[in-house]
Amino acid sequence: MRPMSTNDNPPEEPMGSELPPQDQPEQGAQPEAQPDRPAQPARPAESTETAPAEAAAAAKAAEPTQTGRQRLAEGLWPPRVSRAQLIVALLLFVLGLGLAIQVRSNSDSSALRGARQEDLVRILDELDGRTKRLEDEKQQLEDQRKELESSSNQAEEARRQTIEKERQLGILAGTVAAQGPGITLKITDPKGQVQSDQLLDTLQELRAAGAEAIQINGVRIVAGSFFSDEGGGIGIDGKKIAQPYEFKVIGKAQDLEPALNIPGGVVQTLEKEQANVAVTRSAKIVVDALRAAKQPDYARSSSS
Repeated sequence: MRPMSTNDNPPEEPMGSELPPQDQPEQGAQPEAQPDRPAQPARPAESTETAPAEAAAAAKAAEPTQTGRQRLAEGLWPPRVSRAQLIVALLLFVLGLGLAIQVRSNSDSSALRGARQEDLVRILDELDGRTKRLEDEKQQLEDQRKELESSSNQAEEARRQTIEKERQLGILAGTVAAQGPGITLKITDPKGQVQSDQLLDTLQELRAAGAEAIQINGVRIVAGSFFSDEGGGIGIDGKKIAQPYEFKVIGKAQDLEPALNIPGGVVQTLEKEQANVAVTRSAKIVVDALRAAKQPDYARSSSS
């Protein structure tokens, strides 16, 4: 037998000795992947929650800045209208149209509301003149009635009044010559701008101011007179007259002349057409153009 030596004894392993290098993982080294688990992908260092927020912020910053007017336009157009809103809009439109028609009809019922000041003055003068003429006619009729009642020979007085009435009607009908105070209106139209309707307006103004007998260039004016435009002139009752147009008017000159010269009246209207207008007062105007008395074809006196 071989003698045992102290060097031959196996050395005792000290307590707490470190594992061999192949069994002890190195400090700081990653553990080896387990064979039965798939390898996990490495996570990025930045948080995945902050990435969408930053992307949205970047996209918002890249968008162009809109003004308040642009945002309002985008909100209004294209319009988003429902069926109920269309019905309400239609009802409101019908209601507004009805109110407009009502207001228009009310304004048309009173034409004087929108009249100019000069038109109102002219209308007031015409009304005053007509009122005065009606009062004078009323007074004449009352005087005639009193004369008939107080006259001893009522038949003779009635005859006299009948003759006077016939003379007055003859003047109005143009079958009798007339004379009296009044005015002469002369219109010269060098450029030929005056039309028949303007002469008709002049005639109407004179009648409204109290003209009792009128003659234009030798043509007697009656209730049925009419004006027309003829080649190179104006026609009255089918008879052509040439300028200058001369009106001979019997009436109260203090009423006739102001009626023609009111603001916006006959004289200013004719002067706008570059016509020359001259008005002359006279104590005696003779209207001697006559009309043939026309006999009615069918009408007969009920007393015969």
